Amino acid sequence: MKEEAKLFTKELYDLTHTAAAPLLEAAQYPWEALPKIGAFILELGATLSPEEYEQRGENVWIHKTAKIYPNNYIAGPCVIGPETEVRPGAFIRGNALVGAHCVVGNSTELKNVILFDNVQVPHYNYVGDSILGYKSHMGAGAVTSNVKQDKTPVTVSLGFRKLETGLKKFGAMLGDQVEVGCNSVLNPGTVVGRGSHVYPLSMMRGFLPSGMIHKTSGETVPLQERK
Repeated sequence: MKEEAKLFTKELYDLTHTAAAPLLEAAQYPWEALPKIGAFILELGATLSPEEYEQRGENVWIHKTAKIYPNNYIAGPCVIGPETEVRPGAFIRGNALVGAHCVVGNSTELKNVILFDNVQVPHYNYVGDSILGYKSHMGAGAVTSNVKQDKTPVTVSLGFRKLETGLKKFGAMLGDQVEVGCNSVLNPGTVVGRGSHVYPLSMMRGFLPSGMIHKTSGETVPLQERK
């Protein structure tokens, strides 16, 4: 498999675990969906059953089994799926498609994101212009950085090569069952393959293949070789 093929949507995600499947199926690379999230949510919201979803405010659809704690802010377009918790202090700025059985925690901010089912961003996380795969988890204080300091378009690093995205805002693509340790920073254009781990206090950019660990020092090793 060519290295860039490892970044394809189908290699990172099981699309049976998200309502965004029709959007992502059309994207060879998942970040191609980022500019289309808002429009997709508006189309999706119009199809949701009022017996299952309650519309709260303009273009905000919340499943009736979701638990929405007090003292948070949710702006549309937004869909929040079944059995999901949105805890006190959460700030959902819009263009957020949150799946089933997710946790959006205290002081967590979401903007232009897709969270697959069973995603947890439970404590002090910023997730912007990003897609988080099934059962992925960000530890306390872990954040995505979605804009380069020089404001130029984001690229994805593949060794000595750079893959152009054409996007000025692009945080991270986390594959299914990725673990990101506490207080880590995922720099613009970060892609983490399925099942990989990012150690706490890491600063990461570029591509981490499936089944790997990114250590705090920047060293990468297979999961089975961790010490």
